[in-house]
Parts: sequence; C-alpha cells; structure tokens
Amino acid sequence: MRQIVFDLETTGFKYSEGHRIVEIGAIEMINGAITGQNFHTYVNPERDMPPDAQRVHGISAEFLRDKPLFADPSVASAFAAFVEGAQLVAHNGIGFDLPFLQAELKGAGLPQLKNEIIDTLHIARRKFPGAPASLDALCSRFRIDTKERERDGHGALLDSRLLAEVYIELTGGAQAGLDLMGRDNDTGSSGDGQAQQKRVARQRPAALTSKITDEERAAHQAFLDELGDACVWRQPVG
Repeated sequence: MRQIVFDLETTGFKYSEGHRIVEIGAIEMINGAITGQNFHTYVNPERDMPPDAQRVHGISAEFLRDKPLFADPSVASAFAAFVEGAQLVAHNGIGFDLPFLQAELKGAGLPQLKNEIIDTLHIARRKFPGAPASLDALCSRFRIDTKERERDGHGALLDSRLLAEVYIELTGGAQAGLDLMGRDNDTGSSGDGQAQQKRVARQRPAALTSKITDEERAAHQAFLDELGDACVWRQPVG
C-alpha cells in the first residue's frame, strides 16, 4: 500500500478568513515503511504573515515573496501528482489539513483531491483516551527525537517525517515495513526468481516497559516451584 504523510504550514486557521498555505511537506510510505521519496515546497500566500503564525513556523512574508503561488504547476499540480492513488495520512487532517488544501484547490480553479485520508489525531485519541494527543506529545510518548523541531520550530517536511514515525508506532511499531508479498518494484531479485527484501523494519528506539507486576512475577515463580524441576517451562530451549 502506498501512503503519503503530509503537513501544511499556513498563515492562520481558516481559508474562509483569508488565510493561505505557505508550506507543504509530504513523505512517501510503502507498506508501512518510509521510502525516502519526499515532496516539499514553500508557497507565496500573496498576503502578510501574522506574527502569531510566524512565531510557530518561523516563515516570514519576505522569505515567501519570490516563492511560487499555490496555483503554479510546481505546487498544486505537482502535489496532486505526488499523492495520486495514495492514501493520505495527516494529524488533524480531517479537521484542518485536507479541508484547507481542498479550499486552496477550489480557489485556484483546480480539481479536488479524492484520496482517502487517515487522521492520526483520531487514532491517538481512541488509543490513548484522555491523554495529550498533539504531535509533540506523541513523539514524547514514543521517544521519537524532536531536537531538530525544538531548535528550528515547525516545518511541514520535518513534521511530516515525525508524523510518519508516530504513525508507524500507532499502527504496529517494529512490524511496520514488512513486505510479505515480496514486491519486485521495491526489492531486488536473486537468480532463482525469489524476491530479496531490501527494506528493513524500523526498530523501536527503546524496549517497551514490561506490564508484568512484581506480584504477578512472584506468583508465576511460586506456580513453577509447585510443578517441580521437570515442568516444561524449566527445560532449556533448543
């Protein structure tokens, strides 16, 4: 399965209030693994940059003056081509990113995207009810390194990469990226025609904390003691 994890930076929260996209970043994933294929562009919003927005992403109106407009083929059409046929993944994508993107496309007289979208904010809230579900909070939960974000601030491509790592953890952790079909388009082939896997599953940055309590461990040991040395759980493996 091909998925595109994407993020937007904007001048504000609502297109209807005159706000515009200023940066688009996207990361490609195939069968749950990050491939290294990215899309990134800055966008001239043809308006000023509110101070609150600049404090978040650090992008100034001056910096954006010579950047392409959203309707430029290098932006809207290029992004549409990059995501064509893929499932989209975004954090608050249903409530913000995709509606904002669709509004920009409509405003530019361009076709709407028809991609399915997965919202990692919704997944996180279902999986960890009552817990903070921001991208920063999820990175902290999964021990994903955010030093670059802390140093440089928000950025659409950086946030897409962090979100891709979060999404991998939310949907299976170290199992992500296993290609059980042995697809030839992203693997090599040996002489006998057998596909050889090149993609390695991403490993967790740290082992999961044991959920076994000391009381449970002691009870298990007492149970083994009752069974004696001949029980199968005391026999060497292999």
